Amino acid sequence: MKATFNQTINIFFGLTLLLLTACGQRQLKTPEDAIKKIDEFKNKEKFIKDDRIFYPGIGNIKLKPILTEKINLSANDFKELASKVTPTDSEYQDAIKNGLNRFEENYFDLDTEDKERICGYYEELMDIVHLESSGGHLNNFMYGFDPAKK
Repeated sequence: MKATFNQTINIFFGLTLLLLTACGQRQLKTPEDAIKKIDEFKNKEKFIKDDRIFYPGIGNIKLKPILTEKINLSANDFKELASKVTPTDSEYQDAIKNGLNRFEENYFDLDTEDKERICGYYEELMDIVHLESSGGHLNNFMYGFDPAKK
C-alpha cells in the first residue's frame, strides 16, 4: 500500500509534534505531604554532627546561622514551587542553581564536608518533591564542573 503525499506529510508532522512534546519540560506531581515535609525540613537543626553520614559538624561555627538561613531560603523556594499546580523539573533545577549561588560569598570558607552537607540538604529537598536530577548544579557546586558532561 502506497501512502499519498498528504498522508506522508501528516505522518511527518505527527511524529514531529510527538517528538517535541516528549522533549518538553517534565511536570512533577507534587506529593501531598511535600509542604509539610519542607516545613519540617526548615525547622530541623542543620550543620550538626551526624554519624549516620559521617558528618563531623560544621567546621566554622560562626557560619552555622548564615548557612542555615541560606538553606532555609532554598526550602522556601521549593515550597513556593511545590504550591504550584504543575511545577517542572527545570523550575526546581533553577531554584537549586539560584540557591547554590547564595553560597558564593562563603564558598572558600567551607571545607569539603560542609559543601557535601549542603549538597545533602538539597538532595533531601529533591527527595521531598520527587525531583530526580539537580541538572548538574550540585556537581558544579561541589567540583566546579558536571562530570556527566565530560
